[in-house]
Order: sequence, then structure tokens, then C-alpha cells
Amino acid sequence: MSPTLLKKGHSPNLETIKMVEVFIEENSGEFHKTDIWKNLPKKVEYPTFCKIIDYLLESVKIAIDKNGNISWIHNPDLVRRYLGREDLKVR
Repeated sequence: MSPTLLKKGHSPNLETIKMVEVFIEENSGEFHKTDIWKNLPKKVEYPTFCKIIDYLLESVKIAIDKNGNISWIHNPDLVRRYLGREDLKVR
């Protein structure tokens, strides 16, 4: 588990993490961090939300552009496709 999520207080549950992931994926690149938090379908304490954002950044599921907009970048299908290519193997 991520070191960020192991810190005391405001531990997010899986349902909350998934809700944030889905919202970001559906609105990729449209919102800043606080705008995402304000527009979530269910209310989440801000420190808990920040831990989720830290986790998603650490796990390379999201990225933040130079304007502060958060985008969903996780694409397991693309990763599997490239992992299967012999010409991309590490030698």
C-alpha cells in the first residue's frame, strides 16, 4: 500500500477512491483539484480527498498539467498491448 495512505487520519475507503477515479476519468482534463472535490457526487472530507489524489498520482493513474487540470492517464489496455510487442523488449 502507498505510504501516503498509511498516514494516520482520514483514511479513504475503496468506494470513495473508486468514486474519485470515475469522476476524474469521466471529466479528464476539465477540472482543478478543488473543483473536482466540489463536484463529486458524494461529499468527502478534503484531507481524505487529498490522500486519494496523492495515491492516484503515485500510482500513475492521473497527471496534473501546467494549468493545474487533472487528467486520467491510466490505460491498462495500452500497456498490455505494448508489453506484448517483441520489438519493445528490454535487452
